[in-house]
Amino acid sequence: MTAASRLDRMIARLTTQRACLRRAADLIADLPGPVIELGLGKARTYDHLVRLLPGRKIYAFDRGIHCPPDAVPPGDRLVLGEFDDTLPAARERLGGAPVLVHVDMGTADRAGDSGPAGRVGAMLKDLVAPGGLVVADREMGLGAWEALPLPEDAGAWPYFMWRKSARG
Repeated sequence: MTAASRLDRMIARLTTQRACLRRAADLIADLPGPVIELGLGKARTYDHLVRLLPGRKIYAFDRGIHCPPDAVPPGDRLVLGEFDDTLPAARERLGGAPVLVHVDMGTADRAGDSGPAGRVGAMLKDLVAPGGLVVADREMGLGAWEALPLPEDAGAWPYFMWRKSARG
């Protein structure tokens, strides 16, 4: 059997992202608080979150802007810089703890991504609101949190969902 094509892999990834974000939106529906998109990239998932969660403040964090001009978040919802520098002050900037963080920071090098993902995961442990979620394309080192099963309609792509204890 041949490996999946690049198109098939992209479809699987986007199908999985969409299903996980839809499930996350349902799970946080009754929780107040902002949402973070870590890794704006082309702004596909940021745009999807804005439409999926109308009225919710959604902030995008990235090193720089790589998306089309019409997809750039408003200036007060865009945080540029290294995550190591921007995440520690995120709660103050957001005016509270986020109830959902979507992490899409991976590259084609999953092994090489493990170090940065672990550092980000360590910062998210204190940042996310009790009962809040992290949905990610990488293992984030959130083993003490509740690992949630992926939705049934998720594609065949590695993705992760965790819920922080409601007790914090």
